[in-house]
Amino acid sequence: MQKFPITAEGLAKLEDELKHLRAEERPAVIRAIAEAREHGDLSENAEYHAARERQSFIEGRIAELESIIPSSDVIDTSKLSGTQVRFGARVTVIDEETDEAKTYRIVGQYEADMKTGSISISSPLAKALMGKKVGDSVEVPAPGGARAYEIKGVAF
Repeated sequence: MQKFPITAEGLAKLEDELKHLRAEERPAVIRAIAEAREHGDLSENAEYHAARERQSFIEGRIAELESIIPSSDVIDTSKLSGTQVRFGARVTVIDEETDEAKTYRIVGQYEADMKTGSISISSPLAKALMGKKVGDSVEVPAPGGARAYEIKGVAF
């Protein structure tokens, strides 16, 4: 079984999502299906088809989480330190073309979220940053052409 790196916070979020899906979403969609069945002809019942589609999504996500959680390899980022970019690091980079600074946290693939500045360890940017130190420059392939970044800070 392949192990996936994840932070303790990321694993807790996945476990909370699984608990929510099992305890709240699954029973709610079962009730919605039962109510829609009471309306009669199922072949033309949009509510029934929507509820069944939602049920399919929920069951698929539950199955996905049930396979991800046991194969997670929790890495305690509170014990990490240093100046080298590693899993769990918060890395501040400056785009050498625009001089725009951004900070990213390198996390596991199942907890990455660009809205919070978390990037997957398997992303091109994270791969380029791994093992580098403050002051190093990296070149990252991008659809519009390669982008160059300078590392300005590494924190854990």
